[in-house]
Amino acid sequence: MKAPDPEPADRPRFLDAGEAALVVEFGAAVDPAINDRVLALDAALGADPPLGLAETVPTYRSLMIHYDPLVLSRAALVAAVEGRLAERGAARGAGRLWTIPCCYDPALAEDIAEAASLAGLAVADAAAFHAGALYRVYMYGFAPGFAYLGGLPEALALPRRSSPRAPHPPGAVMIGGGLAAIGTMPMPTGWYVLGRTPERLFAPERDPAFLIESGDTLRFEPVSADTFAGLERRAASGEVVAGRAA
Repeated sequence: MKAPDPEPADRPRFLDAGEAALVVEFGAAVDPAINDRVLALDAALGADPPLGLAETVPTYRSLMIHYDPLVLSRAALVAAVEGRLAERGAARGAGRLWTIPCCYDPALAEDIAEAASLAGLAVADAAAFHAGALYRVYMYGFAPGFAYLGGLPEALALPRRSSPRAPHPPGAVMIGGGLAAIGTMPMPTGWYVLGRTPERLFAPERDPAFLIESGDTLRFEPVSADTFAGLERRAASGEVVAGRAA
């Protein structure tokens, strides 16, 4: 019996997640090209959603699509996805570029000394490596506004902690598992807090509530503890203190 032909390498996998969600998987790695395809499909469905689509959730390498199976069948949803991909292609343009203020003072960067020691670096060098990189915003997840970032320098690619540390503060800028992240609300974490930003990536009273988008790029601008305090007061009043390239 002849084996079925393999699927084309660029064709996504369609995976069921229960009876009312479909996962469209584009790859198996944390990769900008794969993430671009996820975000391109997300944008295409958002611009022209089929009747019965409830919500889309983009991740590093896949898009979860929640739908009403009483209105939209799985087969029709797959056909709609394939149609959007054929119409719009799998590429996506560059997102916006943000400059996020970040304080690396050990009084606010609670784990910088520990993380630097584990990486075999001086504290100042750890901060310089972190601030010198460009980061891609891959996705939000885990908690509102919790941004997962790629682009962490290899020198800072530490594994996550074997057990969680005490809750981190709001605006914690963290590293762990070869990635970087920005947290929005206090919670225990297995990441290392390398700095803190006064900017609020998530503010439910703001429109839009999420400041940056998946696919955007950001860099961290070092600020002193005094500057941080002033920016934090401005951010608390509703001002956006991050910079955005035009």
